[in-house]
Formats: sequence, structure tokens, C-alpha cells
Amino acid sequence: PQRSLSASVLQGFQCIPASDLPAADILAVAQGLQNRTAELSSAQLSCLARLLAAKNLTADFGRYPPDLLLFFDSSEVRGGTCQEFYTRASHGNLDLLPQGSAQRTGLLRGALACLRVRSGRLRPEQLSSLGALVCDMEPETITASDPGILENLKLCPALTGAQRDALNAVLLGGGTAYGDPPSWDLQTLQNLGPLVMALNQTTLSLVAKAAREALGRSIAATYSTQGHSQREKSLTLLRALAAPAASSHPRLKRSTDGCPSTPITASTFSDPFFIINYTAEEFELCLSNEVLKANLKPLLDQLLPTSFRQVVKNKLDQIYPSGIPEEQLKLLGPLSSQFSMEEISSWSVTTSDTLLALLDGRWKAPQLQQLLSRYLGLGGNLTGPLLHKIGGENLCNLQEVQLEQIPSEAIGTAGPLNISSCSQTKKDQLYRKAQEAFAGQAGTPMDYYCRIRPYLGGAPAEDLRQLAAAGTAINMDLATFLALNPDELQKLSVPDVKRLLGENLPSLKTAENETSVMRWLERQSQRELDCQLGIGLKGGMVEPSPTGTSTPTQPTASASTTPGPTPTSPMASSNPTAPGGTTHPAPTTPNTVTPSTHSAPSTLGPISTSPLMSTNPPALGGTTHPAPATPSTHSAASTFSPTSTSPLVSSN
Repeated sequence: PQRSLSASVLQGFQCIPASDLPAADILAVAQGLQNRTAELSSAQLSCLARLLAAKNLTADFGRYPPDLLLFFDSSEVRGGTCQEFYTRASHGNLDLLPQGSAQRTGLLRGALACLRVRSGRLRPEQLSSLGALVCDMEPETITASDPGILENLKLCPALTGAQRDALNAVLLGGGTAYGDPPSWDLQTLQNLGPLVMALNQTTLSLVAKAAREALGRSIAATYSTQGHSQREKSLTLLRALAAPAASSHPRLKRSTDGCPSTPITASTFSDPFFIINYTAEEFELCLSNEVLKANLKPLLDQLLPTSFRQVVKNKLDQIYPSGIPEEQLKLLGPLSSQFSMEEISSWSVTTSDTLLALLDGRWKAPQLQQLLSRYLGLGGNLTGPLLHKIGGENLCNLQEVQLEQIPSEAIGTAGPLNISSCSQTKKDQLYRKAQEAFAGQAGTPMDYYCRIRPYLGGAPAEDLRQLAAAGTAINMDLATFLALNPDELQKLSVPDVKRLLGENLPSLKTAENETSVMRWLERQSQRELDCQLGIGLKGGMVEPSPTGTSTPTQPTASASTTPGPTPTSPMASSNPTAPGGTTHPAPTTPNTVTPSTHSAPSTLGPISTSPLMSTNPPALGGTTHPAPATPSTHSAASTFSPTSTSPLVSSN
């Protein structure tokens, strides 16, 4: 019978301790996600997928939620079940995978290959299996495909401007299940679901006024129960629905006090939709300084567009020419990001309560650094809750002298911090503080390791040796190993590394072409690598040749990008791939083909230059950014066995 785990147990799932669990317990965790009572992070899901692969539990993927399938190695999907696999995986939350990441693009390429997509037009049967994977398609594919692609686009967390234009072109072109925009009623607009947010003014202007107003009333009726992000979307939509009607009406004449509409009073703020009735210019003219000063909190509790927030900021500058009082600073919230670094440098931020309140703003890195500098400069202390709120990435932007002011006990109560973007000097600083903070757990190696792990990038070799020799296997994951100080890594012996990685040792083979690993290999005896590790690592020093010299061996093709033969094995075959990509010898079985564990299926070849995929996916909100550099599949944050490194995978 299936074991039942509570939501709190699932939410607290940790990769390192879980690696010691029996297969039945790991299976219980994976199946427990089906009820959606707990949501795991990308790192947790990635690790869980690796553990399932290591325990040979990936074949029956129908037992697992779609979010988890996103982290399975798609190169191990066998042809007979690939359509079923991608159909299920495509309904996962794509936001769990970074846009443009090798894992995300690999899923789409694998799905296109499985469905034999060879043109820029997607047929209905193909769309039904692609699900949310269509979200990374080019606009040209949207307009060329069957109109049923609109149902796929409903699954997209965000669309680029070009994709939204393509969506509107499909709707305006007719032939969809929704009919022509002039025929739409309230039910049609509701059936469009999230696609309503992508409708432009051209499309909305064709919709009957009665239908637009009915939709506005239905949105307003549920507004109070919506979350913050959904409220923002609702207000944006309400303004868009009102725009066609507003453009057909002449502007009101200004009253004697300059306000062309109804003056804003304290009672105005009780209406969450009041801003729909004002343009930014009218808002400025109709909001007096006196009303603003007396009602700053209820006003800022409203979801104000950027242009409206700028009006409020300008008026506060007029009201407080000598600087905003600290009690008022606590109320700024999202408005705080409207202030310049020079203005922030003069703020009176003297208490942790004020800083915590201000951290709710949407800060750019330089602004946040200035805010923290101001707080520390006025004698403030960084506590654990403050560090948690600030986050590791922002912490790395502080100066070294400011990091020194952080008490070690604050590190101990801050929770895990991602300091991967810190300079080596700052990593060293934070490691020393973490070491002091967690000294009390040193007697229990596993507990100590779980706490100190985020800071091991600053650990000296001697501390790493002590960790390896603690007597309890810590099974360091590959991502943590690759994040170690490269100079300190070179000081570790082969036995040190073997003890550190433990059961994750086979994954080191997938990283033998990483610079830090290559440097370490060149310092080791090839015979020792072969005899003590036995995972096929190359690059160590061989025995002296007859001429008295020794040379490092060349790494094998395990990390190369040369495509291999098409794998034909199931995801959990009788000859499973061990964690890290090590393939065990196949038993003698008739008609069994041993798969390559490092090459992409050859059927992906035609897809490598397909225009179907967006090679420069957008950031959330629809803004297209330049393509990021390809992340190494060996240094991913998870310990999940690596996906294909074939050059057919998009470099973006």
C-alpha cells in the first residue's frame, strides 16, 4: 500500500539526508506530491528525480506529478512511451525551470522529436501533447499552427510582446472556437481565461461595451479574495477594458481647483478600483497634499501603477522637503523603489523594524546596497530575520567591511543563504561566521553539514578533510563540490574526494571537463584515480614513460558533445544508468540494446535548427532579454543525473 506523508514532511524534504532513505521512502515522497498539499522547490524536485533514477523508479512515471517529470532525464525516455511522458510533463509548472536552460529547451526538443514535428505548423494532435511547452515557441509558429494553440497558450505564465501580437492576430483572423471579437459576450470572455490579459486595444475595441462591462463587474466581485499578483493583473485588465469607452468620451473640464474629475478624498481609498477613473495626470491634479499626508497608508495599500507611484513620490518630496520621517518610511512599501540612491542615503533608517518594512519594496541592487549601507552607517545590526529577508545575492553586494559587522549568531538564525555570487573573499568571510554559528552541531556531522553546506565555498582544505573524515558519510552533492574554492580543492587527495562525495562519487565523471576538476585531476596519479575511484576519470598523471616523463591522460568522451547513437532503452531499464551517468555492463538479454548515457537521440537532429523554438525566451512580464550564456549541465544546483550534452541542445 502507498504510504501517506504529511504536507509538513514533504515540504521539509532535504536532499542529503534523503539520499540514505530506502527506495520505498523515496517513492512515498514522490507519490505524496500528487495531492498538491506541498510544493517543493526546483532544487528539491531535481534531487528527488535523481534519487528516483538511482533507485530505478523512473519507468512508471504516471505515478508522479508533472512538476517532478520536468526534472527527469528526457534522453532516457523510450520511444514507445515518449508521447505519454511529454503529455504529462507538459502540464507541469515551467517556471520551475529557468527560461533558456538546457533542461527546459531539452524537454521541448525531445517532445518535438517524439511527435515528429518537422514544420512550422503544429497540428491538433501534436498540440494536445505539447501542453505548456508551446510557451517557448516563436510567434511565427503561433500564427501558422492550428487555432487550437490558444488552449496551450493559456498554460503560459507569461508571453512576450511578439507572442501576444501573434495571439491577437489568431483571434482577429477568425476560425477559432471563440468566433469573431464583435460576437463575444461575457461567457466568451470568461472562456478565454488568462488570454484576456493578452488582448490588445485593437481586439478589445471590437468587443461589445456590454460584454466588457459585464466582465469588469465579475472581476470586481472576486477582487477581495485574490492574491497580490492576481490583483495587479485584475487592475491592469480593468483599465484595459475601460480604455475603449474612455477614448470615446470628451475630457471633462477642469474645476476651479484644477481637478478635471472628482476630487480625491479619504473615502475615495475605500474603493479598490478608484484609479480606473483617473489618468496619472488627473490623479496628480485631484489628490491634494493634505489628503495624501493624512492617508498615506490606505493609499499605498492600493495597487498603484508606476506612473501613479511617481505622483505620490513627488508630492511627498513637497510635503517633507527636509526628508521623510522614519515612521512614514515604514509605510512606503513598493513606493520606496521610486527614490534615488542619493535620496536613500539621507533616510533615517535606525531600527530593524524600519528596514524590514522597507525591504518589502521592489529594489534594484544598487538601491538596496545603499539602503543597507545607510542602516549600518547609523549603527544598525543585521539580525537573522533581516539576513533572510535580504537574501544571499543582495548580501554579496555589501562591502567586505560591512560583512564583518554581521554577528555569527545572525548567520545561524537566517536560514540557508545562496552566496554563490559572492567574491571568494566574501565567501571566506561568511564561511568563518557560519562555522562559528554552527559549531554546536559539529558533534553530529550530518546536521552540521546540512547547515554549513551553503557556505562551504569559503572552506579551507583542512576543514574539508575534517568533514570527509568525520566518520559519517555526508554524500556531498556535485553542485556543492563544484562550488568549493578551486584553490582549496587542489589540496585534496583522492581519498579525501572519495569520502566527501560518498555515494555521489559517480556524478564526478560528468564534471571531469569542469576547469576546477581538470586542474585537480592533473595533480593526481592516474593509477590512484583508477584504483580508488573506479569511475573512469581521465586526466591524471600516468606512470613515468621509458623517457622518464609522465603526462596526463585525456578525458574520455563522457563529457564531450559528440552525438552518439539513438538510445532505445526505457527510463528504468534492466540496465539502468547509475547516478552521475555511469553505465553498468548490460546483462545478457536477447534483443536488449545498451543505451548511451551521454548522447542525445539522433532523431533530434532535424530539430536543432528548427524555427519553432524561441532561442531567446522572455523574462517574466514579457520583456525579452539577450540570450544568457549556456549554463554547464555539470554545475547545476541539483544532484540529478545530467541530461544530454549533445550539441543539438540549444545554446540558449
